[in-house]
Amino acid sequence: MSDENPIENVTIVGSGPAGWTAAIYAARADLEPIVYEGQPKQNPAPVLPGGQLMLTTEVENYPGYPDGVQGPQMMEDFKKQAQRFDTRVVTDDIADVELGEWPFRLTTAKGETVRTWTLIISTGANARWLGLENELRLAQSGGGVSACAVCDGALPMFRNQRLAVVGGGDTAMEEADHLSKFASEVKIIHRRDALRASKVMQDRVLAKSNVEVIWNAVVTDVYGYEKVEGVQLKSTTDGSLSDLECKGLFVAIGHEPNTGFLQDTGIAMDESGYILVEKGFQTYTNIPGVFAAGDVVDTIYRQAVTAAGMGCKAAMDAERWLAAQTLEPTPGEAAGSSH
Repeated sequence: MSDENPIENVTIVGSGPAGWTAAIYAARADLEPIVYEGQPKQNPAPVLPGGQLMLTTEVENYPGYPDGVQGPQMMEDFKKQAQRFDTRVVTDDIADVELGEWPFRLTTAKGETVRTWTLIISTGANARWLGLENELRLAQSGGGVSACAVCDGALPMFRNQRLAVVGGGDTAMEEADHLSKFASEVKIIHRRDALRASKVMQDRVLAKSNVEVIWNAVVTDVYGYEKVEGVQLKSTTDGSLSDLECKGLFVAIGHEPNTGFLQDTGIAMDESGYILVEKGFQTYTNIPGVFAAGDVVDTIYRQAVTAAGMGCKAAMDAERWLAAQTLEPTPGEAAGSSH
């Protein structure tokens, strides 16, 4: 693209529930959105256009799918619905963002330039994995490795089984707490001799009769071909190896927001790189005309339905903000400060 190309009304960076929902709402508002859905990459698990749901098999908790749906199929449905209203989709990453002047200027990984009146960031967050070959394979195949107990814990394959959770923070405690409702046993595997989780969370989870912590241990292998059969543990104190039989492995060692390309842009983020939004439940960032939605903002819920809801809000916020602007800025004029 060159600077002679039309300026986009709404550019959405990132796909997944937030991005596609934002596109649906923006397109139905005649804003002719364009979505940069990203490129496939390995990090260490595959990162695919469509987000974390591309690594999820059965989704049973999204409204409108009474019989459940495969994660990739669900994202394909979202994408098709956005394209039905003439959303344009580009399979490329945005590598550089310049927000000092309005319209904003974006550069793709292929070196193309995009100018846009508004920007919606919905690049999500990737779960941290242990990086074990069979762990990643079974996560992709639906074989019993997961990074979301709320998403997957109630599936029939996990009910009344011994399940393992890796981690020691609040997220790991929340995962174990949720799984304890369905599992016969929950084993929390932690590399240290004390948990990092808050005292309240620890007390709540460890009081459950079917939850136990395996201290000073790390997972060094995952057993099983079609389904998880167990894990190999290595002691962090003496290096000895042992096996733990289990039918599911839930990795709860954190997430990383996909905001590396936004460094030095002026967008306000927290210490972990999640984008901060203003006005409470709205999607405005600290930069007028820039909005954020989904797991790139959300450190608490991380669900497809909450991400979709934020995508809806981002598109509506962008539409209303655009309507309040004069779309004929003088050269070099920055975006105004009104929200």
